[in-house]
Amino acid sequence: MGEYSKFISEKRRAVPTPKDLVDENGKVVFGTFDKEFETMELLRAKKPTKAPDFLRKFKLTLWEATEVHLKNGVLLAVVCDMGIFGKQLNMFYDKRSKKVYCWDTQIKSKDTIIAPNLLNGSIAKAESDVGFVKYVNNFQDGKAELSGKHTVGGKAFCLVTQGREDKTAVAAIKENKVYDPELATIEYDFKLTNLSDPCVVSIPFPYSDNRTLYSQKNFFKAEGKLIINGEEMLTDDESVAIIDDHRGYYPRRAHYDWVTTMGKCDVDGEKKFLAFNLTRNQSINQEDYNENILWLEGKSSLLPPVKFTRSVETKDFMNYSEWLVKDEHDMVNLKFKVYGINPMVLHALVVN
Repeated sequence: MGEYSKFISEKRRAVPTPKDLVDENGKVVFGTFDKEFETMELLRAKKPTKAPDFLRKFKLTLWEATEVHLKNGVLLAVVCDMGIFGKQLNMFYDKRSKKVYCWDTQIKSKDTIIAPNLLNGSIAKAESDVGFVKYVNNFQDGKAELSGKHTVGGKAFCLVTQGREDKTAVAAIKENKVYDPELATIEYDFKLTNLSDPCVVSIPFPYSDNRTLYSQKNFFKAEGKLIINGEEMLTDDESVAIIDDHRGYYPRRAHYDWVTTMGKCDVDGEKKFLAFNLTRNQSINQEDYNENILWLEGKSSLLPPVKFTRSVETKDFMNYSEWLVKDEHDMVNLKFKVYGINPMVLHALVVN
């Protein structure tokens, strides 16, 4: 493995984290860092986009998301503020039925709480008439709490998607809407304990020399339970989670390839916690600025830039596709078999 280190740019090595993501002159700091930022006032950034600075709020996207891996399924829980509106989003993939459940509720931006940082009990929360998602962050102690609930009612529905041979997932959206609470309700409560080093990056994006995508990802042991449609799922000794705190000025035409997985695997005859994150976004320099990482119980290893190839474009997905994820040095060579997706259609005012 020592030979592989020469393929990792020195700029990918973590340096001490400054107090502020944006300095007193409105300049964003870029790079890879060793711990949480105390302040992340991205609205202070000067000219992060081509739009006038008074429109910054409408260009800034803020979200905290978690993937929780259980024996029979995977939860994605999101609090998001897109400036124009906020989101309370829960998704659950049932490994047994290969169904994807998605509760996606749009709320007012002003009613969305985004944590100022990930320290000292800071809270992120999105709440509506049909549920909530809430985070309590204590990353200084390696701890976090995640709770939430989502149901349906009135115009609120759950999109339940399952692979089929006669129609694409996109074409089947209307017939996959579920309005019955007995068939589409989820509730959960988890306590998370950190397992490894964080991945903290500030990545320069195109169209401005002061435009960033900041991300922090931490790998956690998960304890708690989830109830979906009346079925209780408890965590076990292999239940894990990844929290992803994400803030940045996305381009109007944004592109983001991303895969992650987590759990336990055999390493030299011993079961250990393992996870990885692989992305390809619009970083202006993939070698120096990316968020590719492998976590192995108490340790982390940086990974090089990767490229994604799909056997079927997402818009044409029916019931199966394969994603190939590779780098140029054969450090990463993976095949993901995709059995279910959630098609998301977004309608919003666009601010150039």
